[in-house]
Amino acid sequence: MDTFEIDSSEILQPHDWTTPIPIAYGPGRLKEIGDFCKSFEINNPLLVTDNKSKDLAFIETLERYLSNSGLDSEVFYKISPNPRDDEIEKGCEIFKMGRHDAIIAIGGGSAMDGGKAVCLTVNNEIPLWDFEWEKPTPKIGKRNSFPKLICIPTTAGTGAETESTAMVTHLEKGMKFCICHPDLKPSLALLDPELTLGLPANLTAWTGADAMIHALEAYCVPGDHPLCDGAALQSLYLISKSLIPAVEEPDNLRARGGMLVASCLGGVAFLKGLGLVHAISHMVGAEFDTHHGLTNAIVLPVVTRFNLPGMDKKVRRMSEAMQYKDHSVESFISNIDELLDKINIPKSLNKIGVPEDSAERISEKAMLDPAYATNPRSSSYDQVLEIVSAAISKAR
Repeated sequence: MDTFEIDSSEILQPHDWTTPIPIAYGPGRLKEIGDFCKSFEINNPLLVTDNKSKDLAFIETLERYLSNSGLDSEVFYKISPNPRDDEIEKGCEIFKMGRHDAIIAIGGGSAMDGGKAVCLTVNNEIPLWDFEWEKPTPKIGKRNSFPKLICIPTTAGTGAETESTAMVTHLEKGMKFCICHPDLKPSLALLDPELTLGLPANLTAWTGADAMIHALEAYCVPGDHPLCDGAALQSLYLISKSLIPAVEEPDNLRARGGMLVASCLGGVAFLKGLGLVHAISHMVGAEFDTHHGLTNAIVLPVVTRFNLPGMDKKVRRMSEAMQYKDHSVESFISNIDELLDKINIPKSLNKIGVPEDSAERISEKAMLDPAYATNPRSSSYDQVLEIVSAAISKAR
């Protein structure tokens, strides 16, 4: 008897969803990209990806599908794992020189962040950092409206495909900032789990942990948001059934599909906010160019031990969603640690090149991140420093 508990008749079939944006899900649906572009009156998109994905098969396949549909395209791939402001400027130059009319962001979170950042700035003279989350919203009119945007995730972790928010590194300040605009919404998120089949086990684990942390942190953010909370719990359920099979059985399309949907739901959930894991991880990534999902996964245990005691009701709901038997805070923390062990997450940031002497400046920067403000438990500088120092030396 199959005990996987994700219905193959559903997860392996195409679906079209409309919340929070149009979402096309299903194995093999990348082949429909030409029809989607025509429906949005897109004729010459700029394909934005990261510098590690430019030679992967899905780029060539996407170009071929577009060409077969009579559409022109060009690839811009000079996006780092932690996109930088100078790279966004270069992307805008390529967009204008090629007379492109839309952006297709394809790849992991860095590709989608890069594509969204180019969208925000290419049709106007507004400085990139004027779109920073906490600044007044810039005025966008019909004459400088944003290009159409299609997001195609090829990893199951970032959840960046349904919103305009993008994390970009400010080179001069050595910090990551969240930029966005409420009028920039992807015209489509295309979720094709076949695109994730070639992802190596380590990247599957790192991005999968990222999806789990999005759901976990978002659910713990104070306040009532039924849509986000429901998305977070369903995301955790799917992850509990899909993450380990996806890591251990890379060709398991059911697991890949479960993780891709879970990742998307996690992205919906964190519209509510995030917490200290992301506040710290953003600044570590900005300074040391570490993989975001991996950094999150390493930091997570220290933050759960700080945040979760006293949150018994929320912990119970998360534990139930993840199919654990003991729903106590202590047991939930232990189960998350065990999951991280099973997918081979390192136990300290110094294992990925983060030195102990960076703890003070990382702590100071983390307290300026928007995710710090929505953490469920308030924290002083000394407490953040203690968390960061522990994450660097021994997180679990």
